[in-house]
Amino acid sequence: MTNLDLREWLLTNGLGSFASGTVNDVRTRTYHGWLIAAIEPPGNRQLLLSHLEASLEFGGRVVSLGTNFWGCGLVEPAGYHHLRSFEIYPVHQWIWGENNWQLTRQLLMPHCEGNDSDSSILIHYRYEGSERAVLRLRLLIGDRDFHSLQAQTSELQFSQLLSDSWVCLQAMRPESIGTPWQLRWTQGNYQPTVTWYWDYHLSAETERGLGDREDLYSPGYLTVIMLPGETVTLEARVGFPDKSLPDLTPSTFALALLAEQQRLAEISSLSRCGSQQLLQASDRFIVYRASIAGPTVIAGYHWFNDWGRDTLISLPGLALTTGRLDLARGLLETFGRYCRQGLIPNVFPDTGHEPAYNSIDATLWWVETLGLYLEASQDWEFLALQYPVVQQIYKALITGTLYNIQVDARNMLLGWDAPHVALTWMDAVVDGQPVTPRLGKPVEINALWYSALCWMAKWAEKLNQDVSSGSIRLSNQARRYTQQAEKVKASLQMFWNPQKGYLYDYIDPEDRPNAQIRPNAILALSLHHCAFPREQGRLIVDRAKSSLLTPYGLRSLDPAEEDYIGEYCGNQKQRDRAYHQGTVWTWLIGAFIRAHERFYASEPLPFDWQPLIDHFLKQACVGSISEIFDGDAPHTPRGAISQAWSVAEVIRHFQN
Repeated sequence: MTNLDLREWLLTNGLGSFASGTVNDVRTRTYHGWLIAAIEPPGNRQLLLSHLEASLEFGGRVVSLGTNFWGCGLVEPAGYHHLRSFEIYPVHQWIWGENNWQLTRQLLMPHCEGNDSDSSILIHYRYEGSERAVLRLRLLIGDRDFHSLQAQTSELQFSQLLSDSWVCLQAMRPESIGTPWQLRWTQGNYQPTVTWYWDYHLSAETERGLGDREDLYSPGYLTVIMLPGETVTLEARVGFPDKSLPDLTPSTFALALLAEQQRLAEISSLSRCGSQQLLQASDRFIVYRASIAGPTVIAGYHWFNDWGRDTLISLPGLALTTGRLDLARGLLETFGRYCRQGLIPNVFPDTGHEPAYNSIDATLWWVETLGLYLEASQDWEFLALQYPVVQQIYKALITGTLYNIQVDARNMLLGWDAPHVALTWMDAVVDGQPVTPRLGKPVEINALWYSALCWMAKWAEKLNQDVSSGSIRLSNQARRYTQQAEKVKASLQMFWNPQKGYLYDYIDPEDRPNAQIRPNAILALSLHHCAFPREQGRLIVDRAKSSLLTPYGLRSLDPAEEDYIGEYCGNQKQRDRAYHQGTVWTWLIGAFIRAHERFYASEPLPFDWQPLIDHFLKQACVGSISEIFDGDAPHTPRGAISQAWSVAEVIRHFQN
C-alpha cells in the first residue's frame, strides 16, 4: 500500500466494550483504541489501552510500524508504507513486511457472557525473517470517558505495579481513582520508562467540528527477542492481577479464536441468514445490560447506547431471521416489564437511573415486533403473559398519556402535541428546537396504530379460543379492536395527497397536512397489516423509487423539496440540521423492499444489492454498514460506522 488507508475496523465483546481503529493504525477518532471497556455494561465506557506502538529491529536497522497524525501536520512514523495486507476474516489481521522479513499482528476480543467476566483484548504477533529481530512495543494508554479527550496535567498520574510477566496500571487523580487494568505477555522484558506523547491529531473529529487533539501516556515498553517463526501474545484485561486467571501461553490466542468460531457456528446453525459475514456483523450489537440483568441492543458504534426504538426495529433482523427466538422473547419481555403509562422506554439508563420515555413510536414498534415474534414462534404462552401490557398500552393511548399523546375521538387517529421535543424517529433537535417536529398525527405512527389494533383483535380472538368456555370479555375486546381498526383504516385516507400521488407526512394539530415527500409513507406500507389499497400503494412505491431510492437506502427527503440538504457534514449543528433532511438511511431499504413485495409481488425488486454489499465488505467500517449516507451522489458514508438497524434490515432481506 502506498497511500493511507483510513477505513475503520471494529471488535466487540458482548458487554459494550470495543476496540477500533483504522487499517493503517492511524487514530483518527476520539473513539479509537484497543481496549475501550464498558465498566457498567454496556455503559460507562472508558479508554484504557489506546494502542501499542511497534517497531522491529534487525541487521542494525529499525523499522517503525506505527503511523500517527500530529497537530503540527506531520505524519510520523510512516509505518503504513510497510503494510502488505489487512483482513478481518476469520480474525482481524495485519501483515507488515519486505523481501526479507514479515510481522503479523492479530487482534481478538473474547466474548463475555453476562456480567461475570472482565473485558479484555488479545494481541498476537508472529515474526518471519532471515535473522533474529527485536520487537519493541510501547504502551500508549489513557483513562477517560470514551466521548472525551485526554490532556497531560499534573493532576493526572498513573501508577504501575510490575511483575515478570505483567504490569498493572491505574490512573490517579486528586478526586478519583481510575479503572485498574493489566497487560500480560508470554515473553519479553518490560521497561517502565514513562513519558507523555503530546498533540495527536484526530482528523475525523476535525471534520466533525469537535475536539481533535489528545495526549497519551506511555508507562513503558516491552522488548521481545524474536527468532524466525516465533510468536508473542499479550492480553490487556480490566481488573487487578488475579491468580485464578488461566495462564497466558503461546496457545491462548488460537484457543480463544477457536472458541469464538464455535460460538458463531452455533448461532449460524439456527439462522436463515445467507451470509456468515452479515451474521457476524449482527452479533456485535447484542450486549448485556447490567442495570436490567439481561440482553439489549447497542444502536450503533462508536457512540450510541441502546435505544428502544432502534432495538425493536432491529429485532426482526437480529433475532428472528437469525433464529435467536430466545433473545427476541427476552428483549420483548424486558421492554414490556418497563412499560409505564402505556409507553415503552426509548432509553435504558445505567444503574441507579430511570428509563426515558421520550418517543411515541417505541411503544407501537413493541406491539408490531411482538406480533412478528409470535408469528415466527407460535409462543402463545408468551402472548398470555404480555397481553396485560398490550391492554395497558391500548388504554393509555385511548385516554391519553405523556406529551399529550392520545387518540382523537373524532377519527381514531393517534397524535401528540408537545413543543420542543421530537418523539418520532426523525428526532434531531438543534438549539432546543426539533428540526422536523412532526407534531400532530404522523403517517407512520398511525399506520403502526392501525397494525397494532389488528394485532390486538387477533390476539384477543386467539386467547378467547384458548379459554375452555370462552370469554365474553375477550370476545368484546376483539370486536372493539376490529371496529376501531376499520375506523382508523378509513381515517388514514386523510393522509392521501392526490396531487402528488403520495401520503402526507403528518397532519399538524390544526389539521393542516404536510406534503413533503419523505420515506414515512413507505414505512406505512411495510407493516404486517397495511391499510392502503393496491392503487395507492403502487403510486407511493413508484414515487419513493423515483425520488428517495438510492443504492444505499432511502433519502429522508425528496431532493426537490426546499428543505433538502444533500451532504451530511460540518459541525454538530450543521449535521443535526441535515440528519433527516435528505440524508440516506440504510435501514429504510427494508421497508421499501416489503412495500414493493406487497404491491409489486410479481415484479423484480428495483434495487441492486452490489453497492451496499461492496460497502459492507470494503468501505467505511470493513465488515459492517454505516448509519447514514449523503443524499447526493456519490453518497459518502457518514455517521456511526456500524449501525444495528442498517445491518438488521439488510440481514432480513438479503439473500446470496
